Amino acid sequence: MKVCRAQIDSTSMLRKIQRFLRYTAHAQLLPALESGDDPLIGGQAVLEGVMMRAPHSYCVAVRKPDGEVVTEEGEAKRLSEQNKFWGLPVVRGVATLFQAMSLGMKALNFSAQHAVEEEEGKGGEAAKEPAGWMKALMVLFQVGFFIFLYKFIPLTATGQLQSLFPALDNQVGFSVVEGVIRLGIFLTFLFAISRMKDIHRVFMYHGAEHKVVFNYESGKAVDVPTAQSFVTWHPRCGTSFLMVVMVVSIIVYAFVPMQGFAFQFAARLALLPVIMGLSYEVIRFVATRQASLLGVIAAPGLWLQRITTKEPTDDQVEISIRALEGAMELEKNKGGRLVIA
Repeated sequence: MKVCRAQIDSTSMLRKIQRFLRYTAHAQLLPALESGDDPLIGGQAVLEGVMMRAPHSYCVAVRKPDGEVVTEEGEAKRLSEQNKFWGLPVVRGVATLFQAMSLGMKALNFSAQHAVEEEEGKGGEAAKEPAGWMKALMVLFQVGFFIFLYKFIPLTATGQLQSLFPALDNQVGFSVVEGVIRLGIFLTFLFAISRMKDIHRVFMYHGAEHKVVFNYESGKAVDVPTAQSFVTWHPRCGTSFLMVVMVVSIIVYAFVPMQGFAFQFAARLALLPVIMGLSYEVIRFVATRQASLLGVIAAPGLWLQRITTKEPTDDQVEISIRALEGAMELEKNKGGRLVIA
């Protein structure tokens, strides 16, 4: 009996670890999966579903293992409407990203509770929501992992190369090499994680979300056949945003004095909000001016969406439409006005 109990506990622990790793992988992809900005219709792929948001509301639609569709709607008030400071250029990018990530984590938590069948209970039963301390621990882990992967490692690696190649002993050269290493890490991580079955399905929902947003922006009736006629890559996608961040960070870091590792590392953390804000302005500009030079800069992000978006099934597009309808309905009930880019 004790052996059986130990085996059950071991299996349960393994499942929890697998869920945590899957959750961690998805959370690291949140910036790449999120699309749209605060005055526009946008969305995000979650586990077996999609979150769509309007200027002041959002709706998450998730398909449970038994086929039932569950939704969660709520308000998503813009910070810029509460304080004009958050609506200033560059600053609004930081505010929008913070709000999008916060809402994205909330949507991911909702989908994680309903999309995965609870093995320890009855089939199809939603998993219990993580405790507050566990959520805080997860957030700290995500932030720490991000800083280690995209700040600490590139800076350390470039410092090592600098000792071997004196030609890198200048701010511009150092920043360019560091940026290439950072981009290499990002692409490697993205390619590796795309091989996971669960993440592949998330990328399909990501494609469904983009198709439905395109359908809505076209002014045509939003339905599955019409949505399926659109492409899966979108200029306001978080994948494009991250690629722009890579380019902008190279330019900004080129002005950071080379005064030792500690100073450079601290400067990179301190300048992160500035880089995010500037990148947001670029994406916002590019979204309506694809033929401009900035459109050329954003092109690699559109190419990269061939990885982060996949052709969805009709069922996945239906979920995306359900999420859009929920967000639109709540927005209209609150007197909001939907804006098309």
